[in-house]
Amino acid sequence: MALLESPLHDRHVALGAKFAEFGGWTMPLEYPSGVVKEHTAVREAVGVFDVSHLGKAMVSGSGAAAHINATLSNDLGKIEPGKAQYTLCCDDTTGGVVDDLIAYFHDDEHVLLVPNAANTAEVVRRLAESAPEGVKVVDHHTEYAVLAVQGTRSDEVLTAVGLPAGHDYMSFVEADFGDTGVVVCRTGYTGERGYELIARNEVAGELWDRLLAAGEEHGILPCGLGARDTLRTEMGYPLHGQDISIDVTANQARLGWAVGWKKERYWGRDVLMTEKENGPKRLLRGLLADGRGIPRPGMMVFLAPDVPLAEITSGTFSPTLRKGIGMALVPTFVNAEAELMVDVRGRRELFRSTKLPFVDPSVRES
Repeated sequence: MALLESPLHDRHVALGAKFAEFGGWTMPLEYPSGVVKEHTAVREAVGVFDVSHLGKAMVSGSGAAAHINATLSNDLGKIEPGKAQYTLCCDDTTGGVVDDLIAYFHDDEHVLLVPNAANTAEVVRRLAESAPEGVKVVDHHTEYAVLAVQGTRSDEVLTAVGLPAGHDYMSFVEADFGDTGVVVCRTGYTGERGYELIARNEVAGELWDRLLAAGEEHGILPCGLGARDTLRTEMGYPLHGQDISIDVTANQARLGWAVGWKKERYWGRDVLMTEKENGPKRLLRGLLADGRGIPRPGMMVFLAPDVPLAEITSGTFSPTLRKGIGMALVPTFVNAEAELMVDVRGRRELFRSTKLPFVDPSVRES
């Protein structure tokens, strides 16, 4: 099956991007500047990502918000129109995470969902098959682009292109851009202050060009999925298919804050409630290198030389800390600050179990 391309694909080619397959799409992995410089631009100034591979699905009709609230994990009743909410689509039988996604609450009859690329069809299928009469779930995956402007200077860049900035974290506003509108969301996946812009494909190119032009004086760099991965790993943000999956529950992944525990209905409720009461047998933990070892997904984690515990789910070199960092689903009998070993290409490297995130976030700063 042919890979899907972003509406900005030609611009990435012109910028000299290296590409990689991700979730059925071919997307920029890095630009000639390299992952470390792109990562640093976001932490210290501003970067722009093309994340058009993310899903876009509208749930609409009388009872749309109620349907979302009765199926997805978080409590949509806790937010008001114009707000966004991180939530989970869990399997009703196993309690595992089918996908993690953002719900944008427009009103009781319109909720926009942004799931992960590879899981969009499955999330849409589950919601559509369970939808009550009058509620529609429509997949707009390939009709819209998503650009993420992330970093301490992101407000200045948006203002320079005539888009609103400065609204509250996890809120969104609709703005005019050209002949169509852009949804400006105070969300992101980097831990830095920033925005995600949802725009129709036909204006995506102009939006990208104007953001790069306006951001030049602020040190903006186009950033690929490589920097997106190092940034989110520093924050301990889970990636579906690695840190969370159909075999990993919200409790195990420390995502209980995204579950509306007092709700009477949501997929996976009974399983998750029972596991919460009994305590999960494993938890997602951070691992920080004592030496020069760089963990990678699939590497084994050991308590002692011959006592395997888990596998690295996410692992990389942290440009901010200048150390190897990773995450793993570690059995709960292991001390929270235990010294562990990771088999890095045949060498047992020392790591320390640590709380997440690895880097202090600035995402909520006003």
